[in-house]
Amino acid sequence: MPCCISSMSRRTLLQTGAALPLISAPGGGHPLEPGARRTLRVQPVLIYQIFRPRPQTSWRPWGGLFTEKEVAEERARIGRELEAISRTAGYPVEFLPLREVRSVDEGKAVAAGNHDALLMYPASGGVRLLESVSRPGTPAVIFVRHRSGPLYEWYEIVHPRFLRKTVDEWGQPGAEPADVVVDETADAAWRLRALGGLKHTQGRRVLCLGGASGWGAGGRRAPELARERFGLDLVEVSYDELGRRLQEARKDGKLVKQAALEAGDYLGKKGVKLETRREYVDNAFLLTHVLRGMMREAGSTAFTINNCMSTIMPIGETTACLPLSLLNDEGYLAFCESDFVVIPSGILLQAISGQPVFLNDPTTPHHGLVTQAHCTAPRKMDGRNQENVRVVTHFESDYGAAPKVEMRIGQKITNIIPDFSFKRWVGFEGEIAAAPFLPICRSQIDVSFRCDSYSLASAMRGFHWMTCYGDWRREVGYALGKVGIEWVDMTA
Repeated sequence: MPCCISSMSRRTLLQTGAALPLISAPGGGHPLEPGARRTLRVQPVLIYQIFRPRPQTSWRPWGGLFTEKEVAEERARIGRELEAISRTAGYPVEFLPLREVRSVDEGKAVAAGNHDALLMYPASGGVRLLESVSRPGTPAVIFVRHRSGPLYEWYEIVHPRFLRKTVDEWGQPGAEPADVVVDETADAAWRLRALGGLKHTQGRRVLCLGGASGWGAGGRRAPELARERFGLDLVEVSYDELGRRLQEARKDGKLVKQAALEAGDYLGKKGVKLETRREYVDNAFLLTHVLRGMMREAGSTAFTINNCMSTIMPIGETTACLPLSLLNDEGYLAFCESDFVVIPSGILLQAISGQPVFLNDPTTPHHGLVTQAHCTAPRKMDGRNQENVRVVTHFESDYGAAPKVEMRIGQKITNIIPDFSFKRWVGFEGEIAAAPFLPICRSQIDVSFRCDSYSLASAMRGFHWMTCYGDWRREVGYALGKVGIEWVDMTA
């Protein structure tokens, strides 16, 4: 039966037709609900030592935390800051009780705990204390004080002593200058949001109808690289299996009627205009039911479809465009083309933002403008409100039902441009300048940008882009640094 592609060849897998197994979400427990994100468990730790006066010697380091009373005040201050971070992180974060480290043994006890990330408050003490709480593979945000409370010793020396070990090369595994925050809880919050998004991405299970793939000659190794870099669990299922399930669905009169009612409700809403045959829309809603059921059985909330232009049409008697749009609006991740060059960026961007994302074809940047288009855009691009939509045919086939989503003019967006080799991703902030109706894929936007057009064109790699409402560049860049992918922000 279909299983992880690492243990069965694609050829063998696609020749099978058995039902999919029910698999729990990665990390154990019940499968994730669509739109839900895994909670990031964060261990806050206050690192300090109490120094006593000694005659005729330098007995105290820089800093302002020297008495038990000051330590108690600092505990309370940190508690208030953790509450503020919880409110502003924009990601589900669980703060464990604050731990205090005054010795290497206490630090090792913290390192052995069950947490996804550290939030270190290094007020004072030697470098061995900081090193003792750190463990390979567990990221740490390092919060130091300048003006937000008693000045920390490590405000002075975190870079030369902890990060560089008193030489010019980086020496602390997994740590970098971007991990250091001075005073601002908001700066800690967005870093934890990025780490939460990365946790939610790593190990995600993706159901791949027609197999996992990658665009072009450069994308041949994309599924393999997606597993290596992000630990994605790619579960393949054949079109024969989809055809069997659709035949069963069509025999279920109650389900067929329900799909037609849902289609009618969708078309009857304000802001929706039908410009294709109604039967294509009814069939799209029935196909959506089948795809949703397959994901649930696989324990997945992410889905992609390969060879979607021609293979799906005779089986589904419609196109996959509208079903993918509907699933994205429900909180699933649903992508066409099974392009694992770009799909990991969509999983990460949705995990960070909590909003649907738009996989699209870019054009040539010129005069500060680029056109982006595809036939599968979500309507809830901001995660809440539905944009107006014209339901038309899929452009290349002039068949089926595809959404022309009228994205918001003036909306700031994040664009990610992944490379084929998973080494260097490019990004920039754009603004939707127009939502035209050119003879191309149906959901389309003209996007303005602030960087030089030639510089952007020269930096482009891969093919497909990933787009999301809002500005998430710093979170994406910070998360990518933890998996060894360079982030190039063209807007900065």
